[in-house]
Amino acid sequence: MPTIAVSARPADVVIASKHEWISRSLASILGPQGYVLRKTYNRAQALAQIRRAAPDAVIIDEQLPDGDGYVLCRELTEEGRVSPSTPVFLALPRPPTRRDRLAALRAGAWACLGEPLDAEELLAALDVYVPAKLDADQARTQGLVDEVTGVYNVRGLTLRAQELAAQATRRHSALCCVLLAPDTEPDAGAGGDGRPSEAPLWLVRGLATALRAAARQSDAIGRLDANAFAVVAVDTDAAQARRLAERLATAILAEADSPFPALHRFRLRAGFHGVSDFHVASIDSDELMLRATAALRKAQTDSGGAWLRSFDEGERDLLSD
Repeated sequence: MPTIAVSARPADVVIASKHEWISRSLASILGPQGYVLRKTYNRAQALAQIRRAAPDAVIIDEQLPDGDGYVLCRELTEEGRVSPSTPVFLALPRPPTRRDRLAALRAGAWACLGEPLDAEELLAALDVYVPAKLDADQARTQGLVDEVTGVYNVRGLTLRAQELAAQATRRHSALCCVLLAPDTEPDAGAGGDGRPSEAPLWLVRGLATALRAAARQSDAIGRLDANAFAVVAVDTDAAQARRLAERLATAILAEADSPFPALHRFRLRAGFHGVSDFHVASIDSDELMLRATAALRKAQTDSGGAWLRSFDEGERDLLSD
């Protein structure tokens, strides 16, 4: 049987099955070949595990206690909960028919696993799919653009912010960073740990669309995590950064009229920091973004309800949170 040797870390497989014996059977097949198995027993647990850490493959029962396996396949693929290169298998309690395979493919699954399970076929499929998935992950990591929204990813924004900081330093001009994020409820699902839940994909894309439309061509827009977006702008000091944040928020709310009507159900939070002459500032672009992040965190936890906060030196302790 093939073994995996495609990464410095073990390949990670999430199994969603209500049957303990199925999970044990898959573990006995995949474990000795170097795979790390995360066993879940319903849809909510599977989503919580996938949200916590992106898997390298997913195996889903046709029927789960709290949902249909086909629906979960669609949710993972169509809503971007796993990357397009992540193989998803649908496990059936019978030998799959042509109709079964077509239904699985239309739901976003890559293949069906039938009973009795062909261990050699499963391992051969994973031996092809997982290395390709890991290779695609590496390409995305080394890239500069967030594949979901089309704006910069963290690496791309960091590099672009450094360029803008160098430009501001040469010109003795202002530089600012504005962070915006929608309010989300803490994750209360199975396995939830109280952290804010991820914003739905339609909302993330709607935010990116609004920001691209409202920002200047010279501004750098990036997605810093699942929910937060940053805009780094030259020739913009702290007072102008506040107005920029307000203008961006207005543009996002206006996007509710097209084609994301549910945007109005989410309240925005924002934080910013700006300096009038970056040449004499005692910070670099990374510190600028960290200070804006601290201001955003303050806005997110402000019991007084202020949606927009600026950074001040008294909030320095938030930088290490």
